[in-house]
Amino acid sequence: MADKEQKAVELDHVVIRFSGDSGDGMQLTGTLFSETSALIGNDLATFPDYPAEIRAPQGTVGGVSGFQVHFGHKEVNTPGDYADVLVAMNPAALSANAKWAKKGSTIIIDNDSINEKSLQKAGFLTEDPIEELKLKDYNIIFAPISSLTREALKDTKLDTKSILRSKNMFALGIVYWMFDRPMENTEKFFEKKFRKNPLVVEANKKVLKAGYNYAESIEVFRNTHYKVAPARIKTGQYRNINGNIATAWGLIAASEKSGLGLFCGSYPITPATEILQELSKQKSLGVKAIQVEDEIAGITTAIGASFAGKLAVTTTSGPGLALKTEAANLAVITELPLVIVNVQRGGPSTGLPTKTEQSDLMQALYARNGESPIVVIAASTPSNCFDYAFKAAKIALEHMTPVILLTDGFIANGSEPWKIPQMSEMPEIKAKIAHEDDNDYQPYRRDPVTFSRYWASPGMKGKEHRIGGLEKMAITGNVSYVPENHEVMTMEREEKVKRVVVDVPDVEVFGDKSGELLVVGWGSTYGHLLSAVRDLRNEGKSISLAHFNYIKPLPANTSDVFSRYKKIVVCELNLGQFAQYLRMHFQQFEFKQYNKVMGLPFTMVELNNEFTKILEGK
Repeated sequence: MADKEQKAVELDHVVIRFSGDSGDGMQLTGTLFSETSALIGNDLATFPDYPAEIRAPQGTVGGVSGFQVHFGHKEVNTPGDYADVLVAMNPAALSANAKWAKKGSTIIIDNDSINEKSLQKAGFLTEDPIEELKLKDYNIIFAPISSLTREALKDTKLDTKSILRSKNMFALGIVYWMFDRPMENTEKFFEKKFRKNPLVVEANKKVLKAGYNYAESIEVFRNTHYKVAPARIKTGQYRNINGNIATAWGLIAASEKSGLGLFCGSYPITPATEILQELSKQKSLGVKAIQVEDEIAGITTAIGASFAGKLAVTTTSGPGLALKTEAANLAVITELPLVIVNVQRGGPSTGLPTKTEQSDLMQALYARNGESPIVVIAASTPSNCFDYAFKAAKIALEHMTPVILLTDGFIANGSEPWKIPQMSEMPEIKAKIAHEDDNDYQPYRRDPVTFSRYWASPGMKGKEHRIGGLEKMAITGNVSYVPENHEVMTMEREEKVKRVVVDVPDVEVFGDKSGELLVVGWGSTYGHLLSAVRDLRNEGKSISLAHFNYIKPLPANTSDVFSRYKKIVVCELNLGQFAQYLRMHFQQFEFKQYNKVMGLPFTMVELNNEFTKILEGK
């Protein structure tokens, strides 16, 4: 072991991409590596890349599943652009992911998967995938992963199919040796996950060790042994968390701080389903979650729960948000608190259900009939999905309004270390509940500061009132067709949302507070924009970043921030929706755009190139 330690090369950070058929267990492999790295103390970010087709033909590029992890001993804000190590379990995985491997990087291929049939299914025209993909300058390692997995388990009672299911653990063992990762945590995972099947537990342990020992003993791996030291992070209790789980727990925290039971009515839809699944596990915390028959039932049951005095939530993605539109209007006109979580994906229609996009912004802002103002906020990292889910609930309850929380597939499925907060540190949530001593309750009498009405649920004596989708008379809430009253109520609903700005923090600028170029983004583009801006600032460039989490209303200092820069470029994963929104509100500024609509996040390379061109006036 001493000799091995001497040969290990110290690295600041590493990007690994695991890829294979959707049945090869690449998501689990990547997750286990990520969790082990988090336990060691590395900072990290992950990017699961799922195939869009549920049952794409095995061995084809359309069925390839990937998982990328970026870990290091310094701050990590993105899953990385290109991989230092690519693990390809078959030719299709190699074909789909070779472009994401850095020049000269290490590519590990399951040599047993390469044959005439598999090459044809993957779309190769020759028998030499390395030559065809122009990978001669890479460190290619052909490892007999499948045959050595069979050899390791030949004396077990598992059938051939079950044996080959374990080959992902052989690959994981190889990578554990390459980066000096301990195996104990993964072995404990096997014991917990497969506790009812000891044979599977032992098989996975055996194959994991076989992969580790293979890498340790084979000469070709001698120059591929590295160490990445733990990151310096704030003291506290951490766990690795993805955006969907963080969203669920942020809502649960808001339920506790408000003293109101949490109700979630939702219909499963990729990539939002995991939020409903997580909430359904938390009955012991007072959560009531129901899987309903469609998207409309999801939001209407939530509105019913809100009327009954609960913290009400519904979760969805873009197509589901479209179906919820009419009921969202009902929440607006009744002025009931409601959190609508929209985990965006590529569209339109079914579009790219497993790929990321930011193209639902205009839908969230305006896609309702009539003047129908709704607060819109956006999370920007997997872990701060917790914070913004909490804030969405706080705004909804304290301002008596629906709130749309935008996340997307990138941060919903991606993960990073999360410092678990103490509930005592979380702010209080004071719902706008009618006072019991109010003997002259009027359902649409407003708080003079927030313009919010007071919330009275069924069973509150003396607080009986009429509610529904028809226009209400100011103060009394009776049905009204008076033209002047409709205008009054329309203005009051709009003013109520505008006054939420008192609870919106100023947008902060990373970099100089004035200068040549201001990069503007919102939501999940944060990590890539921050990293690109930081790199260029280290080169002496006059560039700063303003990133937005609050969309409607915008932070009060937005115009002041924009006024301090000569050029502004808005970067988003759509065709320019936030840029258009900013032009509507700030016509005195010129907003350049940089957009991408590929179902993929930005890369730092393309951002650095674009920002450099703008700075040079090209």
